[in-house]
Amino acid sequence: MSEPWLHVVGVTARGVKSLAPEQRALLDSAKIIIGPPRSLPKVRELDDRLVTWQSPLSAMIEQILSYRGTPTVILATGDPTWFGIGATLTAHIAPEEFEIHPAPSAFSLAAARMKWPLQNVQCISVHGRPVDILHSHIVPGQRILALTSDASTVAEIAKLLTNRGYGESQMTVLNAMGGETESQAEFLAKDHSNKGVGNLNTVAIDCVADERAPILPPLPGLPDGAFVHDGQLTKREVRAATLAKLAPLPGQQLWDVGAGCGSVAIEWMRAAPRAIATCFERHATRIEMIEKNRKALGVPGLKIVSGQAPESLEGLDAPDAIFMGGDVGNEALFDFCWAALKPGGRLVANAVTLDGEMALVHRLEKHGGDMARIEISHLDNVGAHKALRPRMAVTQWNVAKPQEVEQ
Repeated sequence: MSEPWLHVVGVTARGVKSLAPEQRALLDSAKIIIGPPRSLPKVRELDDRLVTWQSPLSAMIEQILSYRGTPTVILATGDPTWFGIGATLTAHIAPEEFEIHPAPSAFSLAAARMKWPLQNVQCISVHGRPVDILHSHIVPGQRILALTSDASTVAEIAKLLTNRGYGESQMTVLNAMGGETESQAEFLAKDHSNKGVGNLNTVAIDCVADERAPILPPLPGLPDGAFVHDGQLTKREVRAATLAKLAPLPGQQLWDVGAGCGSVAIEWMRAAPRAIATCFERHATRIEMIEKNRKALGVPGLKIVSGQAPESLEGLDAPDAIFMGGDVGNEALFDFCWAALKPGGRLVANAVTLDGEMALVHRLEKHGGDMARIEISHLDNVGAHKALRPRMAVTQWNVAKPQEVEQ
């Protein structure tokens, strides 16, 4: 086996001064040294080999691949496998072509400074990402370590926490950890100040909810009021049962067909790490609702496809699971979804009308699966008395597609 031509070397805020002799030897033998501008000034003695990495990410990948076969070192911050270039390269370069040499990650350094057990901390990155992703992690008692882009990100986080009802949350800004200018700034989110906040920082957040703060855990079954909707929404208890049958799994993809306000797709993404989802919706006003909900509930990466199904579903990657919440009786739509679903994938369909229910019974007879009727009653007033008033019953069919395609 040939030697790797590419080495990804993590450095701390001290730059190459933090490297062990083995990693420094890799720099000495490299023909090309690539890194971000903030790392390169610290290795000016290697000036004739320095290359600033390009932006955006796609251009940087092309840049790195152009050096294939040439001894190359990429200087990265901390542990390159934590939201870094090391993780990204695995999708573009064969494992035997490169090696990763991590330094202590910003998360490890921050947990050490805060004396927080790292295994109990939520570690996320809002570096170059919307701060809205924080929403899905904000619950009472949660501790969060967040990588940021710069000082402005800290202000955005403080504003988000305050608006969400978590203004009492303690924020600690850890600047230039491991470097000669390391410092800290502490404040409550509601009292945010730029004083003492540097551009190279990691933020530690100890979440404290105000009395008015909504409690929105990642467990499926958020209150209906957590969503902007026009009434076309899979209600809370039915939604929880639906997500249980869909079974969100890490990295898997859901199609939410006839998504309404996007509640099922949003809860799918909140329930499993790296889960992705696509909402298919034809009504413009409901698409606007989905856009608001994905931002407010911490899944800005939720995809939205507008148009008439099944035409709008064509040409997309096969999903691991499909939820049909609208136009359930449409046989052409079902046939397309069933054909698109991966072998072994799950499909769940909910019907509230007789024609929808009859369609599900027909599909049960043909494809198998399981069927249940979900009947929910809610407390209501009847004159001076209280009673449980029934909602419309929901007939739910769920089925796993056989591993071998049916003839």
